[in-house]
Amino acid sequence: MFANSPVAVSIPCVDIAIARAFYGGTMGMTELDMPGPEGAPMAFYQGGQGTMLFVYQRSTPTKADHTVAGWMVADVDAAADYLISQGVTLKIYPDMPDVAWDDRGVASMGGMKTAWFTDPDGNILSIAAMP
Repeated sequence: MFANSPVAVSIPCVDIAIARAFYGGTMGMTELDMPGPEGAPMAFYQGGQGTMLFVYQRSTPTKADHTVAGWMVADVDAAADYLISQGVTLKIYPDMPDVAWDDRGVASMGGMKTAWFTDPDGNILSIAAMP
């Protein structure tokens, strides 16, 4: 039933203006004109193939210790270079076995390339390309 349904990801933030600057500005995502509850601090962004990112403000931060959202890209190197040019720092996790890291923070593992980074609230995000 869900195999062909687009997925929407929800990510909390403590300041919707900062989140909008990151997702709409730094990442270049297109904000959708979608109504929420009147005055509610939230934003919706269009992803590929019908997917969506929903960012909402809450009074206290949450911090997952895992990747909360990832983008499948055609070229991880180009996407990583773009993020770095926008001031994003890629994260290196040195205790991951069988992973080769380049000097930017792009990981290679079994033909797959990926990179991790965080949004202004510390939510862990990723970009990846499958072999």
